[in-house]
Parts: sequence; C-alpha cells; structure tokens
Amino acid sequence: MSDIRLAGSRVSTWGEGPIWWNYSLYYVDIEKHLLIQYRPTTNNQQTWDIGERIGFAAPTDLNNIWIIGTDTGLYTFNLSNSDKQPIGDPESNKPNNRFNDGKCSPDGHLFAGTISLVKETGDAALYRLSKYDKQITVAYPNVTNSNGIVWNIAGDKCYYIDTPTQKILVFDYNNGELSHPKTLVDTTATEGSPDGMTIDSDGNLWVAFCHGSCVVNYNGQTGELIKTVDLPCLETTAVAFGGDDLATLYVTTGIHKTQVEELAGRVLTINDLGVTGGPASCFHLAE
Repeated sequence: MSDIRLAGSRVSTWGEGPIWWNYSLYYVDIEKHLLIQYRPTTNNQQTWDIGERIGFAAPTDLNNIWIIGTDTGLYTFNLSNSDKQPIGDPESNKPNNRFNDGKCSPDGHLFAGTISLVKETGDAALYRLSKYDKQITVAYPNVTNSNGIVWNIAGDKCYYIDTPTQKILVFDYNNGELSHPKTLVDTTATEGSPDGMTIDSDGNLWVAFCHGSCVVNYNGQTGELIKTVDLPCLETTAVAFGGDDLATLYVTTGIHKTQVEELAGRVLTINDLGVTGGPASCFHLAE
C-alpha cells in the first residue's frame, strides 16, 4: 500500500493542472473558476477568482505574473492585484471549445491545448505561445481533448496525451517545434482515460487516469508499465512532483457526477515512491 495523504483542506469540483513553484503547489478548480495556491510549510491556501473556467496556470519569469488558459483564450494574470490581460484566443470562432491543459517547455515556450466540450473529434488543437514574438500558433492539430504534456530532462523529447485516443505520444522537440510523433503507450488496457502527466528524474512518466482511480508509471523509453498506484477517487485528474526535495507526488481530483466519495475533489499526495521530479519551467515573458 502506498503512503497516501491529504494536502490542504479545499474540495474542488474539478481540480486540475498542479504545478510546484516557489515552495507552493498551484492548481486550478476548473468549474469554480479558481486558481489556488497551497503552501505546505504553513498549510496556508489562497485563491483567485478568474471569472470563467480556467484550464491551467503557468508561471513566467516576471514576478507574480502567470499565464492562464480559459474559456475565452490565453491571458496574463497578476497574482498581486488580479489584473487579467488578454494575449489571444485562437478559437474565438468555436464557442464549444475552451483551453484545457498547458505547460511550459524547458526552453521557455508555452504549450497549451483546447478541448471540444461537445466531443467533436479533431476540432481542438495543441497551441504554442512563442517566447520570441508572443504569437499563438498551432503546434499539433486535430485533437479532441488536449491533456497531459511534459518534456524529458534533456529537453529533446515531448510527451503528449489527446485523451480520447487513449495513447501517449512522444515527439522530437527542438526550439519550440514538435516533430516525428510516435505512440509510446497504448493505455486501453488500463481502466479510465489518461489525463494529466508528469515525469521523474529517471525519465519515467506518471499519468493520472480520469475515471480510473489510479496513477500509472510508465518507462519513458520503452512505454513499459512499471507500477500502478490505486487511489480512493475515481476522478484522478493530474499529477506534479513537489515539496522541498521534489519527492512528493501531488494528485488533483474531481467530484464524480453520481458516485459519492469521501475524498473526491481533494488534493492527494503519494509520499513513498522512491523517485523525485524535476523543477517546473516558466514562460519567458521578458524575452
């Protein structure tokens, strides 16, 4: 049995997008429109109301300035005064789509994808916000539910999940460009659907399975299943390594539509994995 504990006291309708930054865990509650900060050393929690659904939040190299993805596009968001400034909305003509998962590459670009809320196959995309000209362009087209994305330690491989495909893809990565996609893992044998994802310092993937009550560890080179950690919530949504030594795996969860679960919506931690993660990356807004 794994050492599973609770982090903080908040109950999210749909927790997502955890990231460890400046000694705190940041994550979102999509349906409550909240960006949340949890600081384990003090047990303090702070929230910011974004005013619309928020799929992810990513730090930048400017103090207290983050980038968020919402129903209506990408914005900068100032944690100090809640000032929210538009960057752009590449799908303003698609009212049934919104931004979902997003993360910064080790070299400072932002990659963020959209989701078709009506499950229109191929109607969404993975986008890149360039650190050079701050323009939004399509990095990988024709997806349905853009979810987990992460890079290897060397920064030359990118792993990516379009949830309905049940596959984890691996791309070659160079200076903001994705190329040569290959299927690393077909997850159809695992209950649930692959959602948020992170990577450990050994180069192996950790994937939350929505509707699956588990986090699964895969070999980042071969795709071989290493281990499965069962969790007490059906809707395990995303994962991130955190803590002072980056040895704690934080797991966000959501509330199932019909199933009543005591810990649904809480942030869980797995504390005995014997591996560590790497530091999160930020967007190079100042370049």
